Amino acid sequence: MKTAVVFINLGTPDTPNTSGVRRFLREFLSDRRVVEVPRLIWLAILYLIILPFRSPRVAKAYRQIWFGDTSPLRHFSESLVEGVASKLSQEYPDADITVRLAMTYGQPSVESQIHELCDAGVENIFFVPLYPQYSATTTAAAMDAVYRCFARMRDIPQWSWLRNYHNHEAYVAALGESVKAHWQKNGRAERLLMSFHGIPKRNVDLGDPYEEHCNETAEAVAKYLELDDTQWLRTFQSRLGKAEWLTPYTDKTVEALPAEGVKSLDVMCPAFAVECLETLEEIDGEAKEIFMEHGGEGFNYIPCLNDSDAHQDLMLELCRPFVSQSLKK
Repeated sequence: MKTAVVFINLGTPDTPNTSGVRRFLREFLSDRRVVEVPRLIWLAILYLIILPFRSPRVAKAYRQIWFGDTSPLRHFSESLVEGVASKLSQEYPDADITVRLAMTYGQPSVESQIHELCDAGVENIFFVPLYPQYSATTTAAAMDAVYRCFARMRDIPQWSWLRNYHNHEAYVAALGESVKAHWQKNGRAERLLMSFHGIPKRNVDLGDPYEEHCNETAEAVAKYLELDDTQWLRTFQSRLGKAEWLTPYTDKTVEALPAEGVKSLDVMCPAFAVECLETLEEIDGEAKEIFMEHGGEGFNYIPCLNDSDAHQDLMLELCRPFVSQSLKK
């Protein structure tokens, strides 16, 4: 049976200019999974305020982190997927396994990858959203793209998907070891801050398990590192609009810590599989600036797992049950 593994990430603008960012934000912020505001009200806000005024600012931020001819998210996602494909071919040399990367928004789209795989005779597809913690705003949105494609097809392949891996032993170990490696190389700050992407509090009140998953990830990493409750914090970043989002907020926390006597901080972003605007510009840029301006003396960003061997091995571990089961058919 011809088999495929499709890793899905959020997506990225194709170019770091206003028009490229505008196209990306229009698609991203039009998704009802991402913004659950009454439709007509939100479309007015999106087209009259966000797209005209936010796009140039976001484009400027993208230009500051752009990797040559691509974005960090695309660069590291592609490199990660290439590494996993290589490891899968080494572990299963006789298997017919194709590994692809798709984006929920932008290119390569989920639909284009599915059609290419089906045209090539793939009969079984395993989808792996690159979101450790499940949320309707990310994981479910990725699966919506899969469902929309299948809804327009007559001959649908067999398929399955990975819902989350927020407390998987290999994921926690990979995060923990990345912190240890950072400490060994750079020394250890007074506090470890784990900053997760935020979502509106209303989403959680309506049943989204994301906050619970983030808490479980943070607690598992702290336990792996043998930290007590005074040595680490968990916060949420990237809020949009005036509604209440999950708290405590990252920016407010790093602003207040120096006055509480915390002068050095190590910061990691466990919800992000690879670097992106939210990690490089918002955390290693804005949050660092806030901390230092309010009396902090040392702010050290610990990179995402990105395309590291540990991250490739984690993805391989997550794919093994599917691949093994597929080979038996």
